[in-house]
Amino acid sequence: MERSDTNRTIVTSFFLVGFQGSQLLRNLLFLLFFILYNLTLCGNLLIITLVSSSKILHTPMYFFISQLSISDILLTTNIVPNLLHILLNNGAAITFVGCFIQFYFFASSETSECFLLTVMSYDRYVAICNPLRYTSIMTNTFCIKSVSICWLLGFSISFVTTITPSKLYFCGPDIIDHVFCDLVPLLELACSDTTFVLLEINGLGAPIILTSTIIIVVSYTSIVRAVLRISSSTGRQKAFSTCSSHLIVVSIFYGSMFIVYVVPTKGQSSTVSKILPLLYTVFTPLINPIIYSLRNKDIKKVIQRVMGQTVVKNIFRPLQSLNDK
Repeated sequence: MERSDTNRTIVTSFFLVGFQGSQLLRNLLFLLFFILYNLTLCGNLLIITLVSSSKILHTPMYFFISQLSISDILLTTNIVPNLLHILLNNGAAITFVGCFIQFYFFASSETSECFLLTVMSYDRYVAICNPLRYTSIMTNTFCIKSVSICWLLGFSISFVTTITPSKLYFCGPDIIDHVFCDLVPLLELACSDTTFVLLEINGLGAPIILTSTIIIVVSYTSIVRAVLRISSSTGRQKAFSTCSSHLIVVSIFYGSMFIVYVVPTKGQSSTVSKILPLLYTVFTPLINPIIYSLRNKDIKKVIQRVMGQTVVKNIFRPLQSLNDK
C-alpha cells in the first residue's frame, strides 16, 4: 500500500487467497487443474486445427465453433495459470493493474462467448427453418462480419465495465478471498460508493443477457416447431442432432452463470463461492470441445481420418520399408 498526498492509504496490489488447506490438498488441486487446463487447451486447439485444415468443416457452423474454442482458450488461460501459481504459493499477490487486466479479459471472453452462442443459435435456426436460403444468408461475408462484431462488442463493453470500477477508491483491506479478480469481491473491498458501478454493470449486462436469451429461446422454439412438422422419424432425429450439441453448450453456459450470479449467495461458504465460478472458467471450456467432437459425426470422421493417416505414416510405412529391405 501507499499513501497519497492527503495521507490516505491507497491499495497498489491485492492478495488472492485461493483455496486454503494443507500442502497435500493444494498439491492435489494443482495437479487436477493442471491436467484439466492441458486437456482444455488440447481439445480446443484440436477443434481449431481441424476446422481450419479440413475442407469438410469449412462451413458457417464449424467456423463459429472454432471461434468459440478461441474464446474458451482465452478464458481458461486468463484464469488457470495464475490459479496454479496461487495453489503452489498458498496465495499470491497481484498488482492493482494486473488484477483489473485479468478481470477485463475474463469479462471480454465471457461477453464475446455470449454473443457467439447467440449467432450460433441463429445459424441453426436458418439451417433448420429456412434450409433453401441457408447458403445465401450464411455467406462468408456475413459470418466474418458477425464474428467480428461479437469480438468487438465483447472487448468494448468489457472495457467500459472495467474502467469504471478501477476508478473506485481502494484503501484496504487488500485481501481478495477468491481464486481470481472477479467483480463482486473487488467491489466488496472498495472504500467509495459502488452504486454507480452496479448501475452501469446492470445497465449494460442485463440487456445483453436478456437480448441473447430471447434470440436463443425464439430460435430454438422455431426449430422445435419445424422439426416436429417433419413426417419421418429419421428426418426429425437428423434435424435435432444438428443443433443438440449447441443447445447443450448453451444450457451449460447460461446455467453456470445463473447459479453464480443469480442464485442468492447467503449461506454459502467461502469455498463454495470459489468453486462455483470454476464451472464457467474451467469446466465449460473443457466440456465444449468434448461435446462438439463426441456428438458431431463430421468432426469424428475428420479425427478418424487424421488418426488413420498418422498411423499409416508413422507405423505401417516404416514397417513396410523394413520388409522391403
